Amino acid sequence: MTPDPADLSTDACTLPDGRTLSYATGGDPDGVPVVVQHGTPGSRLFGALLSDPASEAGVRLLVPDRPGYGRSSPPPGDWSWEDWPADLGELLDAESVDRAGPLGFSGGGPFALAAASDDRVARVGLVSSVVPPAENALATLASVPFALRALFRISNVVASVSGPSAVVSQYTDRSVSDPVAEAVAADFHEALAPGARAVERENRAFASGSLDTDSVSVPVRVWHGTSDENTPLSPARTLVDAVDGTLETAEADHLGTLLDRRAAALEWVGREE
Repeated sequence: MTPDPADLSTDACTLPDGRTLSYATGGDPDGVPVVVQHGTPGSRLFGALLSDPASEAGVRLLVPDRPGYGRSSPPPGDWSWEDWPADLGELLDAESVDRAGPLGFSGGGPFALAAASDDRVARVGLVSSVVPPAENALATLASVPFALRALFRISNVVASVSGPSAVVSQYTDRSVSDPVAEAVAADFHEALAPGARAVERENRAFASGSLDTDSVSVPVRVWHGTSDENTPLSPARTLVDAVDGTLETAEADHLGTLLDRRAAALEWVGREE
């Protein structure tokens, strides 16, 4: 598989409050819609890692830039993942989607799970998901004003100079192909093009918030790596128990789990029943 942002098309819809929600489409245009929530940071270009397996699985990809990332407008100051279903509903309306499955990677996990409140959602898939309240270095750093923004601004500059391997090393210890590394780096740089306020906001919310698991009434399946140092496995187990979901572990790290399980995740989330 050769990830390539050129396999994606970019579109946008206007939200009721005037904000722009940008998104990519890819995969099988006649397939079952799956809405992919990218990581933190991330962007619609994350879809390049999924476009080929989506085509093979008969899945139509919709990959939005969450508010404040890529080409999407910043949200109101008090906006959080609990407000995401309303924005996502506008995207589904714009694309005339009657039924969809959200798939969330890493920091996109809480947003995918929140999307289960939309009655058009049939099932939810999570890969290497953050599970708030998160206890990791980024969540801790987000409590220090401006510190996380400064870190990612510096990381973006360093990665621009050092090349894709500097980005990939943040997510996996394994060696990946040049096209995968380039796709991961393109996603990272696009996410931070407007700055790092969105990643700071999300990590602060991950540290202080918690998931509303009581309202989840659709099937949930979680793919998580036993060697994931970015998002530990134990909170994922707790989440699966809380939502009566299914956990599939992989002998892999954060990005490695996505690369190993992306086809299976897309097939399951896009399954028609």
